[in-house]
Order: sequence, then C-alpha cells, then structure tokens
Amino acid sequence: MSFLFGSRSSETFKPKKNVPEGSHQYDLMKQAAATLGSGNLRQAVMLPEGEDLNEWVAVNTVDFFKQISMMYGTITEFCTEESCPIMSAGPKYEYHWADGHTVKKPIKCSAPKYIDYLMTWVQDQLDDETLFPSKIGVPFPKNFLLNAKVILKRLFRVYAHIYHQHFTEVVELGEEAHVNTSFKHFIFFVQEFNLIEARELAPLQELIEKLAAKDAR
Repeated sequence: MSFLFGSRSSETFKPKKNVPEGSHQYDLMKQAAATLGSGNLRQAVMLPEGEDLNEWVAVNTVDFFKQISMMYGTITEFCTEESCPIMSAGPKYEYHWADGHTVKKPIKCSAPKYIDYLMTWVQDQLDDETLFPSKIGVPFPKNFLLNAKVILKRLFRVYAHIYHQHFTEVVELGEEAHVNTSFKHFIFFVQEFNLIEARELAPLQELIEKLAAKDAR
C-alpha cells in the first residue's frame, strides 16, 4: 500500500484506521475531542482518571496521524522533488529514511518521497492489530509505548519540515492558526508522557518554547 496523494495533487489523504464505534477507544476519542474544545490544551492531553495509558496514547497517535496527513495534504503541491530534493528541517537538520525491515540502511531522499515512506509505514503500524489493537479485551503488546514513541518521533519530522520549508505557503493558505494549534496539541501531548527525546525536538525548539511561554501567561 502506498500513501502517495494521487498524482501529488492537493487532495488530502484519508487514513484507513478508524476506531470502532461503541468501543472504549471510541469513547476515549470523543472525550479527548470534548476536552480539546475547552481550549485548554495542557488539560486536554492529561490521562483521564482511571484510564489505561497505552489506550490513551493509541487513540491520540491515530488522531495526530490523521491531522498531519490532512495538513500535509494541503501543501503537497509545494513540496516537490524540485523544491525539496532533501528531507530537511532547516539547514542544520536532514533526515534519511530507514524502517528497519524493507529499508535497513538509511537512504537519502526527497521530502515528498520521505514523507510518503513515513506515512505509509505509520499507516501499516496503525493497521496492525498486534501492534495497535482496537478490539475490546485485546491487550496491548509489551513494547507498545516503544513503538508509539518511534511513530511520534517520525510524525514530528513532518511538522518540522512544514514549519521550516513551507510555512510561507501555510500562511498564504490561511492555515497558520490550525497548524499552530495542531502542533501545540502534539507537543503538549508528547511532553506530558515524555514520548520524544529533547534532541529530536531541537529543529523546532524555539517555537516549542514560545508556545509554552504563551500558554503559561
């Protein structure tokens, strides 16, 4: 399965993963959406009382994947082999792709190709019931949080690329507030549960500090 956006048009990708209606994860998703609506993102990311951390991380990871997919879908026409021949987040940070299975040795590739590999890989992880169980009563694997950390670390790279290479287009499209809110939600979530190492967040450290300072006022 490939994640490519049709003929690289601005069509948004619709991820397959859907949490079954009536399941506990579905209720958790609705609860998360309701808390988000209150506008308090620090509160919205906290683990609801009595809930399982794995389940909370799973539901939010699926949601972030969908948000980032749609966000990247709005700027695909600007992210091309010509405009972005390498996957980078500013001049200091370059990412090479490897998934440990089909691509074992990291390869240098363009941003659109890298993001296609990344999103296809994430979609496959989310669709794998042994990694991301969506059925009631099916336990999460012991290494679930480790897997989720790798997924979130890689999804962060899409935000980093958008902010460094395509923020002008984001502003022109009037998507600035949406992207900022989505990223703030993502960062507060990974910080709350210590899911991404600080060095991985370095490409957007200044922005992260700004968002935290604004929230503290």
